[in-house]
Amino acid sequence: MTLIVHHLGVSQSDRVVWLCEELGIEYELKKYDRSPYLAPAEYKDLHPLGAAPVIEDGSVKLAESGACVEYIAQVHGKGRFTIAPGQKGYADYLYWFHFANASFQSALMRDLAVKVTGGGGGDGSGMAADVTKRFKEKFLGMLAFMNDRLGQVPWFAGEQLTLADIMLVCCLTTMRCFLPYDLGDYKNILAYLERVAARDGYRRAMQKGDPEFDIAKLTGAAPPSWQPKIAAPK
Repeated sequence: MTLIVHHLGVSQSDRVVWLCEELGIEYELKKYDRSPYLAPAEYKDLHPLGAAPVIEDGSVKLAESGACVEYIAQVHGKGRFTIAPGQKGYADYLYWFHFANASFQSALMRDLAVKVTGGGGGDGSGMAADVTKRFKEKFLGMLAFMNDRLGQVPWFAGEQLTLADIMLVCCLTTMRCFLPYDLGDYKNILAYLERVAARDGYRRAMQKGDPEFDIAKLTGAAPPSWQPKIAAPK
């Protein structure tokens, strides 16, 4: 059975497409456009939570991007782009792989929720304002932390591209379409994204999954601009 990747455009499911292209494996890509911001009804039929990505591999149907990339790397990639226990860099690999969703992505989603709901304390005072200020400080601290790491090593887990990078790059690129933030002060992150953009696997993945993006802009200092496709009224 051919691996099927259900990719929601402009989403964290680009992680799965990128991994498949880096591995050079055979897979079927099914692309879904947002409607206009959220997943369309047919995507929600794939999984009870309606969240991207979803993969199918014979009798296996799996969601959660971290689970999907680990499954593909182990089952179809013979462990490529992973670091096993006992190998150099294992602890760093484990940390940064989980940092992507547990810390950085969750901070992005939290800040997006605050922005969309108009949170932040109104007049800039009170507990809500204090919490929002703390959120911002923590987010900027994460960026500085990542920038420092990438000043020491070319890839988050060390000397080689791993699933930790495949998980984190989406947060530094695609997710800035929803919560714009500038990377101009983080030269090591920008140099890192240049290395990512130069990879054939990444370029193929974006061309197949999100061809509307200009990779140079997606990986640049300024956040990429994106407007959802809104159908004209009938």
